Amino acid sequence: MPSASQRIPPLVRPLISERAKRTLDLVEKFVNEDCIPADDIAEAQIGEGKQRWTTVPAVMEDLKLKAKSLGLWNMFLAKGHYKEGAGFTNLEYSFMCEQFGRSRTASEATNNSAPDTGNMELIAKYGSAEQKKQWLEPLLEGKIRSCYVMTEPNVASSDAKNVQLSIVKDSDHYVLNGEKWWISGAGYPTCKVYIVLGKTNPNHPDPYKQQSMIIVPAGSPGITVKRMMHVLGYDDAPHGHAHLIFKNVRIPASNLILGEGRGFEIMQGRMGPGRIHHAMRSIGAAERALDYLLARANASHKMAFGKKLSEHGVIIERIAQSRIDIDAARLIVLNAAAAIDAGDAKTALIEIAEAKVFVPKVALQVVDWAMQAFGGEGLSQDTPLAAMWGHLRTVRIVDGPDEVHLQQLGKRENRRAREVQLMIQKQLDETDRLFEKYRVARGVDREVPRANL
Repeated sequence: MPSASQRIPPLVRPLISERAKRTLDLVEKFVNEDCIPADDIAEAQIGEGKQRWTTVPAVMEDLKLKAKSLGLWNMFLAKGHYKEGAGFTNLEYSFMCEQFGRSRTASEATNNSAPDTGNMELIAKYGSAEQKKQWLEPLLEGKIRSCYVMTEPNVASSDAKNVQLSIVKDSDHYVLNGEKWWISGAGYPTCKVYIVLGKTNPNHPDPYKQQSMIIVPAGSPGITVKRMMHVLGYDDAPHGHAHLIFKNVRIPASNLILGEGRGFEIMQGRMGPGRIHHAMRSIGAAERALDYLLARANASHKMAFGKKLSEHGVIIERIAQSRIDIDAARLIVLNAAAAIDAGDAKTALIEIAEAKVFVPKVALQVVDWAMQAFGGEGLSQDTPLAAMWGHLRTVRIVDGPDEVHLQQLGKRENRRAREVQLMIQKQLDETDRLFEKYRVARGVDREVPRANL
């Protein structure tokens, strides 16, 4: 099979540097030969019971050492946007991120895993020199991990203006009170820092300036882990998704990021690239699911009605449709990544939203078809498919549910309505003029649809 760099779509190939191509092939080799074989080892080393939340798999540490020796570390901080990164563009990194999505261990093994990537981007872009020294440096070195604390249980968190956790100034400290849940990564033993969104000024007339973000050391007095959430039956230990209680948590005022009322601005700056990372990892998962579908469809030891599954029309059609949909999804994401490179996340809102909505649906469908081909085995722990489906289903909700992005896209597109009406009317008027010029009679069954405009 051609290498990953040889499979780069011709449309974007001129935008990919030779260094990025070499790195991409190295990433593919590392994922195929080291990470995927280690996925089940990492799960087994976590074990059972309470130790699942206190164990860092030994194989993960070995993978990190190899990744560092290969130079596969921190590739996500985009060239032209961050000085701390490895010097790749968002477009170049997207291809590497796709490879990471094929393995459960690959992203963490290379220090390119969420939510750390988004948090490191956030601190690199908005943090003070002191905040970068204290938190960004150890995160970049992989010594600690982090989590992003935004979603709340008692409000519609799809509208971030609704967050209720209070951040109240008290002399040279801020005091935090409230609840948060679905805090991914909070369960990890090395998670040492929370990036928390809350309200410093709930009465500000501009609802987008009520929120602020603050860096909170994990384990600060007053923080309680109420429970760890399950995702479709999976606890995702030791990473986990925590339900947290903040009760009179006192944090130095110097930990506030950028300033009061800047939380929404910071959040939007963080989520754009992160959505692209999620999308490309989803494509990687879809590609691996298609591999499993191909393997099962051509297994000669499991014949259905005297034929291989690939000899049944419905299966071969699903294979074809999977190929079309994955390739289309990839181009949508690459277009969004290129748009961010050309400007920033704010100027690429439409492209990012398109990727965020389209890609998870494609990936879920491909995984579902692979599960269906495997039958009961596809629903079990004996293939990675069921766990992949569970994870991919969350991507339709995290970083903004589909409905929010569709509303924004629809409203933006609908702004063209009057312009389109005028253009169509102008074309119809010109048609009338041409009928008169050429003295051609309209057909008796031909109605001019002017009333509809």
